[in-house]
Amino acid sequence: MEEIELYLDDAKDRMNKAITHVGHELTKIRAGKANPSMLDGILVPYYGAMSPLNQIASITSPDPRSLFIKPWEKSHIQEIEKAIMAANLGLTPQNDGQQVIINIPMLTEERRKQLVKQVHQECEQGKVGIRAVRKETNESLKKIKGAPEDDLKNAEENVQKLTDEFIGKIDALMKKKEAEIMTV
Repeated sequence: MEEIELYLDDAKDRMNKAITHVGHELTKIRAGKANPSMLDGILVPYYGAMSPLNQIASITSPDPRSLFIKPWEKSHIQEIEKAIMAANLGLTPQNDGQQVIINIPMLTEERRKQLVKQVHQECEQGKVGIRAVRKETNESLKKIKGAPEDDLKNAEENVQKLTDEFIGKIDALMKKKEAEIMTV
C-alpha cells in the first residue's frame, strides 16, 4: 500500500536526521586534537546580534594542539575571548592583538572518562529519538483504515529492522568516538 510506504520513508528520513544530529553533537566533543568544529555553537555579540563565531572570524588549526581565531575585525577580539570562556569548554583563550589563540591541553585520564560518558549520553539521546520515531510510525500504521493485516504486520517488521539498523549506526559512531578519545 502506498500509504504504508510513505510512513516507512518518513520514518527512515527522521531516523537519518537523528543520526546526523548525533554525529554533529559528537564532533563538538573534543578528542584531544584541535578541531575548529570544537567551537561550533559559540555565539558572539556582533553589532547588537548574537552571531556564530565561525561567521565573524576564520578558525584554523595549524597543529594538533592549537586553534587560531582571526576575527574579520580586530575590535571583536575581547568579545570572542569572553564568549569562549562563557562556553565553558575548558579552554583558555589568549590574544596577541591580531588573533585569539587557544592551546589545547592534553587530556587527563579522568577527563577522557568524562568525555566518554558524554559521548554515551549523546548516543543514548539519539537512540531514544530513533525509538520515538519507531513508536510514532507504528501508531500511525495502526490508524490506517482498510489496510490488510499482513501488510501492516510486514510494515511494523520493516520499521523494527530500520530501528535496529539505525541504532547499530549510532553504536558504530559511539565506538569510533570512544576510540578517538581514549587514544593518547
